[in-house]
Amino acid sequence: MEHDSTADAGQDTAPLRIAPAERAERPARPAQRRTAVRVGVPLAVAAAVAAGIGLVPALASDEAPDLPPVSAQDLVAKALAADTDTFSGTVRISADLGLPAVLTDAASGSGALGSLARSAGAGVGGADPQLKAVELLGGSHTLTVAAAGPERQRLTLSGEKSGYELVHDGDQVWAYDRDSRQALHVTGVGVGGAAGAGAGEHDAGRAGIGAFTPQDVAARLLAHSAATTSVTVSGTERIAGHDAYRLSVRPKQAGSTIDEIRVSIDAEKGVPLAVQVRTTDGATAFDIRFGTLSYAEPAAGTFAFTAPKGAKVVEAPASALPHDPLASALPALPSLPAEPAPGQDAAGRGAAGGVIGEGWTTVLHGTAGAEAAKGLAKFTGRPVDGGTLVSTRVVNALITTDGRVYLGAVTPETLQQAAKHS
Repeated sequence: MEHDSTADAGQDTAPLRIAPAERAERPARPAQRRTAVRVGVPLAVAAAVAAGIGLVPALASDEAPDLPPVSAQDLVAKALAADTDTFSGTVRISADLGLPAVLTDAASGSGALGSLARSAGAGVGGADPQLKAVELLGGSHTLTVAAAGPERQRLTLSGEKSGYELVHDGDQVWAYDRDSRQALHVTGVGVGGAAGAGAGEHDAGRAGIGAFTPQDVAARLLAHSAATTSVTVSGTERIAGHDAYRLSVRPKQAGSTIDEIRVSIDAEKGVPLAVQVRTTDGATAFDIRFGTLSYAEPAAGTFAFTAPKGAKVVEAPASALPHDPLASALPALPSLPAEPAPGQDAAGRGAAGGVIGEGWTTVLHGTAGAEAAKGLAKFTGRPVDGGTLVSTRVVNALITTDGRVYLGAVTPETLQQAAKHS
C-alpha cells in the first residue's frame, strides 16, 4: 500500500549523531545466534584452529601496538565468545570486485539500466535494501551505524547528492532513499504472534544492520571447510582507536580466486573490527572496517524516524525484507557454506542444481536463473570452451551451451572442469 508522508520535511536532511569512540567494560557472554548483529568467527574456522592448522602466535611490529602473544586457537575462541549488539560509529567499505558496469549501474541508478531498476521493485525502487547492498559492492562508501540491542539499529549512507536510511525500532523498519524520495515501511518485525516466538525472532533478524558491519562480514567470508583452510595470527594493528590482532585465513586448495582473508579482532573484546579480502592477482577486492567505534549505548533518539513530507511510502509486512540484503544481492560472493542443507543452495534457498567441490573451490550449478544469466552474458560474457564466461575479480560464472550455470569464487579453469565432470 502506498501513501504520501505528511511529516516535517526537516527529517530529510537531519544527520545521525554518533557518540565519540570510547572503551566500556562488559562481561563476556557465550556466543549465540543473535537477531541483530552476530559477532564472531564461524565454527568451521574454530574447528580448523582446534585441529592445529597454522597455530602461529602474533608478534607486534615496531608500528603496531605491543600486545601479548596469542595463538590462533585462543584468538578465534575469544572471537567466538564475543557477542555485542550495542555500539555506534562509522563503517568504511571499499570494493573492487570487478563487477560488470551493467550490474553496478543498475544498482546505483546510473545509465539506462539504472533508471529502469529504480522504476521497478513494486514502487520501492531505491529504498530496497537489496538494491542498496549491490551498490555497496562497487567503489568506496562510508556508513554511519548504531545499535542498541536486537530491536534497535540504524544505518545511514550519505553521498554528495543523495542518501539512504535503514532504521529498525521495535516492530517497525523504515528504509528511505533521499534521491528518489521513496520509503519502505515494514511492520510486524520481531513479533511472534500466532506463528510463535521463533517466527518473531526470524523476522527480527531481517531488520538488522549486521549485513553491513565487519562483524557479520567476518562470519560470512570465513565460512569455509576446516580441512581446506590455514589459519594464523599475522600481527597486530590499531583499528578505530582499538588495539587489534590480525587473523590471516588462507585456502590450502588451488583454484580459488581468493588468496587471503584478513580479519582484525579487538584485543580486549574479541569483536571483528575489519575484514579485507585479497585476491590471487594481488588486489584488495573488498575492505570493510570501522572508522570510529564506541561500545557505549547510543541515545534513544538515534532510532527515531519519520518519513519526510512528500515521500512516497510503501507499506509492507515483515516478509518483504530480505533476510540478508548483502548476501541475497550477490550470493556468489566467497561466503557460501561448504555443505548446504539438503534441497538448498549454498545461500540457504531451494535450488534445482547442486554443489560441486568443497571449501574455497565450491561451485554452485543448476538451471535456475539460466535465462537471466544468458542475458547478462550477452552484455559482459566472452566465449570459452563449453559456453560463455562472465568473469569478475572474485566471482566467475560459466553458462554452458545447453543452458546450465556454474558459479563460484574460483578460476575459470575450475569452473570448466566442474562443468565437464558434472
